This record gives sequence, structure tokens and C-alpha cells, in this order.
Amino acid sequence: MGSHSMHMSMGEGVPSLPQLQNFYWAVICAAIGSATLVNLYNKALYRQRMTATSSGQMFPSTPKASLPRTIATIYALGREISYASLRFNAFSKRWPWMSALRLPWSSPTVGRALIVAAELVLVLVLCFYKLDPNDQWQWESIGYRTGYIATAQLPLVVLLAGKRNFIAWFTGTSYERLNWLHRWVARILFLTVTIHMGFWFVNWARYDYIKIQLTTYPIAQRGFAAWCILLWIVLSSLAPTRRFSYELFVIQHVISFLGFFVAVYLHLPEDLRLWIWISLAFFLFDRLVRACATLVVNISLRNTSLKTLAPKATFESLSGDTTRITITNPRFKWEAGQHVFLSCHDLAPLQAHPFTIASLPADGKLEFLIKSKSGSTKRFFRHAEESQGLPQASCCNRHDRSVILEGPYGRIRPLRQFDSVFFIAGSSGATYTVPLMRDIVSKWMAHQEDRFDTGNRSTSSFQGAATRFIRFVWVIKSRSQYTWFASQLETIKATVVRLKNASCNVEVEMSIYITCDEKLEAADTSPGRQFVLEGKDPIAGREMPPAPNDGTFDSVVSTQSSQKLSEKAKTSIKSIESASSSPRIEASAATSCGPNGTCCCMQTVEDEAEALESGRQCHCHCGVDSIEPIEERSATSKSFEREKSSSVASAAEEKVKTLRCPTIPMISGRPEPRKLIRETLEQAFGESAVVVCGPEGLVDDVRRSVVFLSDDRAVHKGTGAQGIYLHTESFGY
Repeated sequence: MGSHSMHMSMGEGVPSLPQLQNFYWAVICAAIGSATLVNLYNKALYRQRMTATSSGQMFPSTPKASLPRTIATIYALGREISYASLRFNAFSKRWPWMSALRLPWSSPTVGRALIVAAELVLVLVLCFYKLDPNDQWQWESIGYRTGYIATAQLPLVVLLAGKRNFIAWFTGTSYERLNWLHRWVARILFLTVTIHMGFWFVNWARYDYIKIQLTTYPIAQRGFAAWCILLWIVLSSLAPTRRFSYELFVIQHVISFLGFFVAVYLHLPEDLRLWIWISLAFFLFDRLVRACATLVVNISLRNTSLKTLAPKATFESLSGDTTRITITNPRFKWEAGQHVFLSCHDLAPLQAHPFTIASLPADGKLEFLIKSKSGSTKRFFRHAEESQGLPQASCCNRHDRSVILEGPYGRIRPLRQFDSVFFIAGSSGATYTVPLMRDIVSKWMAHQEDRFDTGNRSTSSFQGAATRFIRFVWVIKSRSQYTWFASQLETIKATVVRLKNASCNVEVEMSIYITCDEKLEAADTSPGRQFVLEGKDPIAGREMPPAPNDGTFDSVVSTQSSQKLSEKAKTSIKSIESASSSPRIEASAATSCGPNGTCCCMQTVEDEAEALESGRQCHCHCGVDSIEPIEERSATSKSFEREKSSSVASAAEEKVKTLRCPTIPMISGRPEPRKLIRETLEQAFGESAVVVCGPEGLVDDVRRSVVFLSDDRAVHKGTGAQGIYLHTESFGY
């Protein structure tokens, strides 16, 4: 692009090129402003509901005036459209390899598709407004204009990529919920640049001038180099490439980004380089703020000793190849549902991954539950196994590791403003839903204590939260995974019992589903039989007493079973000492105990109450864990081995105590989200929230269920059915 292009005429009545750039950003700012107004309204609505709750108003989350009811109707219609999914099952059925690649267009939502379509239409209209692509004498004008429009898109691409960006602050969201838009805006930028280059090529091709331009004209050479780099950035940013090696993706992405901007800077005329400087300013602002926040989070300003430059973390191995990382006395505050980027350079150099915080600030510690996959998570688990059972002093001195934290990130509308809240999580997704549920229950309890302190005996007001009802569903692969949050869940049940005894109108219902289906996609076939994994001790094989229903936790285990368990644990460790190469025992023997040769625990449970009453059990034992011996990795003394054996045996006994008599129903099979959500919505007196965290299949199933129920129940359309707020969190980058 030559410097004279800024002042060249595009025709009578056509805006100049800088005016078109300004118009592009006027539309973008209008969209951001609209989202900001919605965010401000949500904040005002939250304050109004909390005020109504503290004043004792009945059903504060129900809109009563005409204006709030009208806005609620608009919200309901917008949610139904935006939550709806576009499914392309025909592609995966015709080409099965597409399902294996997990391509990003598997299940886009209508809301996202409309946003991308609006951006695409805006760019194309600005590129071709009052220009005829079929007129060869206008090809040069199209080439100039597309270059200008492409340049105007650069700041938006960079802005959406930052973890600390203005768009997230104004709209009340977080970077991870804007990252998909960053990728699609970059793809539209690539399309614009391709059109820009294409029209210059066809214009030169009339005179057989392409080769000469690329070999002799520096501006054309730099522009072509920028296009090649951008092509690589787009291709390397596809989901299969990101999931292959995320660390490698990040490194090459930053390097490619810098190379692209250098090429574009050299390609542009002087009067257009301002857009490059604006983009770099956004990039440097994000990095500077993140660096300062990281220093504040990790370095204690009260003690400059080198020993406090980074917090220490303990690593503990759990069932299901999971690592619990704990940091005591954290130096920052966070909210339930947030995550941080954690790096441990001693175990995984130059790697930082996002992990959800599984604890609350009131716990006085940061806690993470991390599934072992590959790379750093696998190294964390291996280190936790090596340090498992070591004496406490030795463990603290030798096996604690320094970690670096960045964050916290993540944002969700405060859930305590909703009348009813439905949580559903798959496997480690409970690290997201359990803290959110605990946060609501803690607000209940705090208000109850405040009532007794002030002498206020009114039961109609609930200053802590407007929430009356919580439904919690957790889908796990084995019963032993229940121990991840056993104490927290049992504490919640005990707290609710205390609140109900104090005449508080609150309720929490919890159930756990055990299935070997990891994808948790919606079932395509008719539901089969329902099974319940109750009644058998998974280790001893004897009959188990029924779970108590009085809110207490029965931890009574017979002395005989405890002795047998201790002997089994010690025997397993002893055998490992003599043959450390023996493989780990994998649960799941038979996989054809259900109808049509399938595993019974993969069948959908249509009626939870009926499944619990039937008392039938799953015969494939997919949810049964054997005691997994700890692999010995270093030579130790005999006295240490006896101490380690006793420690593991004691831990195994405690594990069976928890598994034998849980107060939460455990059901073998897959849940039916639509039915469970409907039950929650039908008892609600105000707006409800549905929160899901887990595999993509589970998230898609819940999203489609919410859309169906909103339309089926005619939410805010004269039927009295209240609104549904949906928040989704899926695994992966």
C-alpha cells in the first residue's frame, strides 16, 4: 500500500479509507457498550435482590414490576437463541476420523455463530461498499480498502487475546470466555488479508506482473511474508494443534505474532503504523499488569527473605490418578469458581497451566485437584506418589516444592441471587461446582449466626443469600473419587440439617452417579435398565448397611473388617517391595453386563427415585476400586518401610470407612440432565441458575436441556415459569 492511498478517492458519496476504519471501530465500541449496559443491569439487579432479601421480601429473585418482567422476557428469548447448539452429526457419521480429531466446529452455539457472522458481515460490507468486484478497474481500489480494514482489525485481535483486557472488565466476563472470539476475529482478519492480497494479484496478473512484484518490490515481499506468517498462526491455532502440545503452541504463537507484526510494520506506509503501535500498547499493557499482579501474589512484601519469594506447595496422590496440591496461608483473596495459572519449575520447567481453586478463602489454604494426563500433570502425580507415606518432617523438607501462581481469573454472576441453583459436574469438574455450592451454604450459615447474635428471630429474611434450594449432581468413574470432597459434602449436609432445625427454609439435595462413560454425551438410544451401586462392600464383598438418612455420617466399621483391610494393605505393599514392576490393578472387569452387550453403568438413569428404591447393583464393578499399592521408587530402611506400611494401611481403612456408608446416594449409570433440571425448575419461585463443568459432551447435553426446558415451559411468556441462567465450563483449552 502506498502512502497516497489515504487520500485517494473511492468514488462520489463513498467515505474515505480512514473514515471506514473509524466506522469499524464505532460499531465495535457500540457492541462493547451494549454488553457493558447489560453487565451494569445485572449488577444493579443483584444489588436489588440482595436488598430485597435483607428486608425480608418474599421471593426476591422474582420480577414483580412491569419493566423488570419485560426485561426478563427479553432475557429469556435471548438466552434460548444464544444457548441453542448447532450440531453437525452428519459430518462425524460420514467421516469418523473427524470425531477423533475433536474439531472445533463440533457443537457451536447460535449465540457465538451470530457474533462471528456479525463481525464477518461488518468487515465484508466495509470492504466492498459501493465497489464492484467484477469491474477490473476497481480491483486496485478494493486492494487498498481491504488493506485498511485489515489494519483496523489488528488492535481488536490483540485486545481479545489478553488476560487483562478492557473488554472483559467492561462486559463483566473473563479472558477464557473471550478467547474463542479472539480466534475467530483472527480468522476473519486472515480472510480480509487474503482478499487484499488476492485482488492485488489478479490486478497484476493482467500484465503478468506477479513474479516481478514479489522479486523486486519490497512492499509486496513484506506483505506476502506477513500473509504467510498469518496463515501459519491460523493453522497452528486450530484445536488439534493446541491440544497436541499446548506449551509448544504458546511459544511458537508468541514468536509468530511478533514476526507478523514486524512484517506488517514494514509493509505499511508511515501514516498507518499508528495501528501497530496501538496493538503493541495493548499487548504490553496486558503483560505489565500480569507481571505486577504475579509479583504481588507470590512475594510477601512484609518479609524479603529469599525463602518467601514463592509459596511452598505440598503434593498428595489421590485415587483416580489425581494429585492434591495444597498451599497454606495464601497471600491473596479469591472467589469461588476462580482459577490460577500454576507453575512448578522444579518438576515441570517453563510450564504454567490453569487449575481451578477447589477451596474457599475461609479454609486458609489454596487447594487444587489435578487429574494426571501428560506432561506437567503427570509429573505432579509421580512426585506425589514418591512422597506419599513419608514422615511428616521429611516430607515438608524434601518434597514440598516452590510454585508460582498467576491470577486469579474467572468470573461468574453471583449465584446467591438466584432462587434455585442446579450444579452438575463430571469427574474433576467438581473442583468448580463444590466451592460455589459451599459459598452459598456459608452465606446461609453466616446469616443464621448473625440472627442469633442480634436476636433477630425472623425466618422470612435471609440476608446472606436469596437461594432456597440447591441441587448437586456429580458424575464420577469410581466410588473412591467421592473421597476427593467427602468431608466438604458431609459438612454441607450437616450444616443444612442444623439450618433446617433452626427453621430456615433451605434445602440441598445431592446425588452421585458412577459411570465408565467418560464423554457423557447425550444418549442416542432408548434408555436401558437402571442400576444402583449400593449394598455391597467394594473391597470385602459383604452386605453393606443402608446409608443413614438423618444427616449423620456413620463411620462405624467392624474390627474384623478393619483388621482384614490392614492385612491386605500391608500384604500389597510387601509384594510391591519384592516385585516393584507389577502393573497397577485396573478396575472394570466385565463390560457387557448391560443390554445389547454394553456396560450397565453406561445406561441413562431416567428415574433417580426408582433407581434408588430398586436396590439393584451394577455387576461390572466399573465403579469399584481395588487398593492401589504405592510403587516403591527408592531404597529406604526397614524401620521406614514399617512406618510407611502402617501409614498406607491406616489411610486405606479410612478410605473404606468413607466409602462404606456415605450419606449421599450413589447411583450406577448416567444422569438424565433434562429431567433433573426440570425438577429443580418446577419447584423454583424465582430465577434459577444452572452451572455445569465437565467434558464437552456433558456441557452440550446440559445446554440443550436448558434450551428445551426454557422453550417447553414458556419461560417469562405468561406461564409464570421463571428465568434460567446457564453457566458452562468445559475441560480443555
